[in-house]
Amino acid sequence: MSDGGLDELFSFRDESVEEVAEPVVKRKSRLWWVVRNALLIAGATVVTIAALRAGGLHISVLLVVAFFIGLRAVLWAVSEVAPPPLPKRRRAARADDGRAFDSLRAAVRRWEKSLDRANTDPDLYTRNVLPVLTELADERLRLRHGITRASDPRRARELLGDPLWAAMHDHGRRSAKTRELETYVEALERL
Repeated sequence: MSDGGLDELFSFRDESVEEVAEPVVKRKSRLWWVVRNALLIAGATVVTIAALRAGGLHISVLLVVAFFIGLRAVLWAVSEVAPPPLPKRRRAARADDGRAFDSLRAAVRRWEKSLDRANTDPDLYTRNVLPVLTELADERLRLRHGITRASDPRRARELLGDPLWAAMHDHGRRSAKTRELETYVEALERL
């Protein structure tokens, strides 16, 4: 950079914005850090010794200097392990939460419609509802009891109960009634 004065400052340059807007990284000098801390310690020592002497107390200057050096070292160590600042909550994050809630609501509505249609269409019940029901049962058995229907069918049947077990193995074209579905869900929740 040259010091050309105001003429150079206001003159037209054919540079791109990216070249002008480069971030300036300032390096802190280690020497400046040491000098600044030495001045802080010296100033604090002078004030402390003057206050103690004015109060009629005589204490070693080396003891006061050692105290302030130790205090400064502790403050430096604490600043090095300080947690990062908390991120600021943005308004966009709240909008995402609302969208996630809306998508959950849409999924629940799809399931409600699917279950309503499955009451009248046995084929739809067999294709859509029954596979999900068996998958949920297998997952609950695996997570809560460490078994699956395939690994320990006798124990799985005991845990699921006869109505749910029969429904999962009934490959007939019969749709479940609302009360039966409630019984199956209660059996899954008991797992």
